[in-house]
Amino acid sequence: MFLRNLCVFSPPQPLDVKTKFYNSDRDDLFLEIQIQNISPATVFIQHVSLELPEMYTQRPLNTLNVDGEYQCTFGTRTYLQTMEGRYYLYHLQVKGEYLERARTLCGVAKMGKLNIVWKKELGEMAMLYTVPLERKIESFGDLKLSLEKIPDTVVLEEPFQMTCKITNCSDRKMNLIVKMHNTTSVHWFGRSGSYLGKLIPGSSISFTLTLMCLQLGLRRISGLRIIDTTLKTKYRYDGAINVCVVPSMDKMES
Repeated sequence: MFLRNLCVFSPPQPLDVKTKFYNSDRDDLFLEIQIQNISPATVFIQHVSLELPEMYTQRPLNTLNVDGEYQCTFGTRTYLQTMEGRYYLYHLQVKGEYLERARTLCGVAKMGKLNIVWKKELGEMAMLYTVPLERKIESFGDLKLSLEKIPDTVVLEEPFQMTCKITNCSDRKMNLIVKMHNTTSVHWFGRSGSYLGKLIPGSSISFTLTLMCLQLGLRRISGLRIIDTTLKTKYRYDGAINVCVVPSMDKMES
């Protein structure tokens, strides 16, 4: 009697694929993909594509406008030598009808998959390499503060403005006011305790504040408080924003 042994071997993939998401304060993000040939043979990349969830649109950033024509940043070359790699960059945006839902997401989110069609030698049947995409979404608690507009540099002891946006990430309606507290390096202008309005879950509101820095160098903006009067909850935002403070040219010349 003879026993036949069947062994199944899974050949290793010749590609090492790394992905990284870059979050934005706005309702979009960027995806960076690094593909490296880790096999001893040349690999030919035929096609790279993304399959995203319905709530996202994509715009590849891998082309250049040369004399009115768009050309791939990699040229016409489609192969990778051993240990050679290349980068792909995509701009992802949330569709308008999904904005409120996207603003309340947290934890690990499924972001579709990355498909790479490759082959080792000319004439060889092409192979499909699929990489599932996941994005870790930072939890901002019930209320998220993001920066919409602020000068790159500000002048010492001269007022300037910054525009912020707050998003209700909770499942309840909020009734908000804003309070400002002066620090040794930052003084606020305007009436503290101003009413911002009511904010339903998933919605946002923008507001502009005026302040002045009293110390040179890179300074953290502190002393901002948002209070939900419904539950008497206070949200503190200290050091979330940095600004570069430079001396006045008029004072330097005098």
